[in-house]
Amino acid sequence: MSSDVKYQPPQYAPPAQNMYTPNSSTPYAPSSQPMQADAGTWNNYKEQNRQVWGAPMEIKKKRVNDIFFLILFILQFLGFAAVSGIVLHSWVQDGGLGGGLGGGINGSRTGTRITLDRHTAFLLLLVVAASLVISTLYLMFVRAFTKIIIHITLILSVVANIAICIYYWITKYYSGAIIFTIIALFSLLAYYGYRSRIPLASLILQVTMDIAKHHMSVYVVGFVALVLQAALSVWFTFTAIATYTKYTPGNPSCSNGTSCSSRTVAGLIFYEVFSYLWTSQVIGNVALATLAGGPYGAWYYFGPSSDGLMPPHPTISSFGRASTLSLGSIAFGSLIVTILELIRLILNAARQYANSEGHPVEACLACCAQCLIGVIENLVQYFNRYAYIEIALYGKPYIAAAKDTWRLFQDRGISALINDSLVGMALTWGGYIVGLLSSLFGYLYLRLTHPAYNADGQYTAPVVLFSFIIGLTSSLTLSSSIEAGVSTIFVGLAEDPQVLAIRVPELFEMIRETYPEVVLGV
Repeated sequence: MSSDVKYQPPQYAPPAQNMYTPNSSTPYAPSSQPMQADAGTWNNYKEQNRQVWGAPMEIKKKRVNDIFFLILFILQFLGFAAVSGIVLHSWVQDGGLGGGLGGGINGSRTGTRITLDRHTAFLLLLVVAASLVISTLYLMFVRAFTKIIIHITLILSVVANIAICIYYWITKYYSGAIIFTIIALFSLLAYYGYRSRIPLASLILQVTMDIAKHHMSVYVVGFVALVLQAALSVWFTFTAIATYTKYTPGNPSCSNGTSCSSRTVAGLIFYEVFSYLWTSQVIGNVALATLAGGPYGAWYYFGPSSDGLMPPHPTISSFGRASTLSLGSIAFGSLIVTILELIRLILNAARQYANSEGHPVEACLACCAQCLIGVIENLVQYFNRYAYIEIALYGKPYIAAAKDTWRLFQDRGISALINDSLVGMALTWGGYIVGLLSSLFGYLYLRLTHPAYNADGQYTAPVVLFSFIIGLTSSLTLSSSIEAGVSTIFVGLAEDPQVLAIRVPELFEMIRETYPEVVLGV
């Protein structure tokens, strides 16, 4: 098939008598039965297919899976809430060490010189608002320019890697410059290899966006998750600022018997970042599981809701499972990614310290380790997304879902297709764009308001880092509503490829010609 195949949103109608009958080649999902075109059996057929749809979705043993990780997640969240309550209470009593919105007259709203204060809290609140706006604009951009968004993100990735490489060479940061020179060369070569794969990835993204357009629950779940993510970011922001205020040596609270030390601050901030990252991961993954087991899964097997075959309120039912019975499994997978992300942040801090102390060899080793951990983290996140779909559809524990996902990909030969999908790259790149713009916003706010606590620039890096994390997590949470659709189509293709031939013939034929082993026997 030529690369200029254009996707047209399919028009669905009651099936004809000679309609192709799906026949699952794997035991993961039951296949549907032949349809009859006469009106007398149409209602019976719809009820029959609701039962077929409900078979894989039905959890025969309604039990809480991975309960140990569910309890651990709840305990860490309660611990974060307890720490937050203590430091925020003290922070309010001390008046937040002053500060406010903007710089005021002659710096009257920039607070004290001791540590972060209300000025920083207002700054990061503005960062949260900016990340919400930018994330929404990027999603609108993806929807308006679906056909070219993947090509643009590939070019931006190459340009960004080259720009970072040049910057590191100019600033004589040689360890980072060597690493990013290699990355820039690989990204440039990868671009020429990826160009031939853009049409397929673009068509998949078009199909997913068309589904989302006709099922508003996709955007409802995405925006609700984004609002929860923003609320968590606000809570984390105030808690982190209050922790600095209460336990940094020299603060008024230290004279009231509070044990103030840099180690206390570092330990509490580490725990708060851990809790924030884990909870943030869980929020995004619950949204993914809700959409995979709801509108996207229902569309794949039954078509649009206008056909009358889709089960009633699939999104609500899917959310009920994801937030109760499967929450422990989702927390399990999210914890693995959180630990890897923490290790990467620690290595990044070690690299910066070694570079500032003039130890290029140690800095280069830390940078290499950081890149390795980053690759492992991306692979785990990539694999987990499909495991969460197994969890959402079948109510499996995390380990069982991971094993079945791996076996499913091997049996159908679909791993090559997933590895060639560029949709995730486009959406992930959008997350980094939002994160960078959010961090730039925080940096410019510091430069324009000149807070007293940052007179020597010692708090610029933490504020910029907090801003980047807030922007990145907000954007990735919103884009997960689209990634859920792409991933569900892949899993559905592995489960029952004939259904995709009925739903979107253009996409199926392109996959058949590009990856014939995926639809072997169809």
